[in-house]
Amino acid sequence: MTSEKSRRGFAAMPAERRRAIASLGGKAAHAKGVGHRFTRQEAAVAGQKGGRAAHAKGVAHEFTSEEARQAARKGGRRRRQAGG
Repeated sequence: MTSEKSRRGFAAMPAERRRAIASLGGKAAHAKGVGHRFTRQEAAVAGQKGGRAAHAKGVAHEFTSEEARQAARKGGRRRRQAGG
């Protein structure tokens, strides 16, 4: 027995093929009426919930003040580029 795992099925496929399959699933779900698109507020709530869970588990990344400043600058630039 070898310690290396063999890649089978979805894991063995090229990234483009996996994306194409996932895209078909999303399109099918929306066509069937069971797909969901998050509003900006829903996405924010979901992100906060995930962040709280990660912190509770102790697996969340703790930003240094410099990392937080860089992230804020990057977000601000993207928002200006998008016209928001």
